[in-house]
Amino acid sequence: MLKTLAVANYRSINKLVIPLGRLNLITGPNGSGKSNLYRALRLLAETAQGGVVNALAREGGLDSTFWAGPEEISRRMRNGEVPVQAVVRQGTKRLRLGFAGEDFSYSIALGLPEPSLSAFSLDPEIKRECIWAGPVFRPASLLVDRNGPMIRAREGRSWDVLAQHTPTFDSLFDQVGSLRTSPEVLQMREFIRRWRFYDHFRSDADAPVRQPQLGTRTPVLHHDGRDLAAALQTILEIGDVEALHAAIGDAFPGAHLRIEKLQGGRFAIAFQQHGLLRPLSAAELSDGTLRYLLLVAALLTPRPPSLMVLNEPETSLHPDLLPALARLIIRASANCQVWVVSHATRLIAALEQDEDCNCIVLEKELGQTGIVGQRALDEPAWHWPD
Repeated sequence: MLKTLAVANYRSINKLVIPLGRLNLITGPNGSGKSNLYRALRLLAETAQGGVVNALAREGGLDSTFWAGPEEISRRMRNGEVPVQAVVRQGTKRLRLGFAGEDFSYSIALGLPEPSLSAFSLDPEIKRECIWAGPVFRPASLLVDRNGPMIRAREGRSWDVLAQHTPTFDSLFDQVGSLRTSPEVLQMREFIRRWRFYDHFRSDADAPVRQPQLGTRTPVLHHDGRDLAAALQTILEIGDVEALHAAIGDAFPGAHLRIEKLQGGRFAIAFQQHGLLRPLSAAELSDGTLRYLLLVAALLTPRPPSLMVLNEPETSLHPDLLPALARLIIRASANCQVWVVSHATRLIAALEQDEDCNCIVLEKELGQTGIVGQRALDEPAWHWPD
């Protein structure tokens, strides 16, 4: 489980260190930085997929994602005694992302490349990556260190060089990682790859989920929900069937669900609602009903991830469905760590009823995202590698 998330110099986030729990609720007014925090977490996930540089390019390049304010905002700036102005930079300009886990922790620093004649001269470079034991970085706890093109791993009291010419656009996860030479890299890579993000379920008239689809065992719902019928049938066969029926009955009293197997191995949803003489197909369901079924399939997965992230799950849902969704999220948090980004008051209120809910309210002051009520001494212990 993630214990701490740290982000520095990314869009509206100058410096932010966040404590995390089993169930995390990120909220705040529009423009407070919820989306930027979510995108920072997605960037972290891309490191283990080999796509962090491409992801930054899709955002407009590293230079456009850097924090646009001064490196430090002084007390006099905050009090309005002097205007917000640039200060002498104390360190090299880097976009930094990192997290502390229960066993190992990880951080990555990205910067602009040196001037060159390459056509890819605007691609960001990975300057430093580190994996260390425990939640707080110390030189003595460092296990794997990537500094520029060189990657080395601790071997007793000495260091073993794993790679000397690592491309600047490749993460250490792309270059090394084996049970013999670097088990920490292998474990960390697989841990990150098990993160799941659900933020764009298609429910328009042409969405694949509204049409019968070829069905195979699907313990993990696709990120756009196209294999919903197969995912629900998988839960009915090898998952928690009682929880599935309870989640549907909680939101739609008297309703029940079955999956029809059509010719050619295609699966289709048959959703029977109270008072109707025939079941409805996915093509006939409202956006809200279909989206709720998608969330049910994601949260009741028979193969829970290490981290599940839901970005504004209340989209298209009627407010009356939000308490049922909250109960489903709380139930899922017993099997995996859950991160919810939301501004729906009914969903927030229902999630906060759980005593383990870690509610983080974001605010923006002088363009900088912060946590309401968090002072310097309230932050979890965190140190970036030099």
